[in-house]
Amino acid sequence: MGAAIYAASVDSLAQAQEVANRGFTFRVAYGVTRDDAELFGAWWEKERGYIQPAEFLLGRGGVVLGSMYASGPVGRMGADEAIRLITNRERRRREQQQS
Repeated sequence: MGAAIYAASVDSLAQAQEVANRGFTFRVAYGVTRDDAELFGAWWEKERGYIQPAEFLLGRGGVVLGSMYASGPVGRMGADEAIRLITNRERRRREQQQS
């Protein structure tokens, strides 16, 4: 599909490498700060010092096409949902170009 996945975490380098060594094929950023979270548009949990889960689907040029925020362990976007969003977006883009 030509899509890329990136993850960002408050974890240390050692913790991020441990996660990456589980077979993930995407890049994992580590050491994310509150300032970084604000740049992403994610909500920072100040009492515990981490980013609440946030997902962003970016289009060409970095335009946010969709986002999902969670304040707990539920509400994450599955790969099938991301594929469906990207596929539908690309179909609509092609249709618009043809008209």
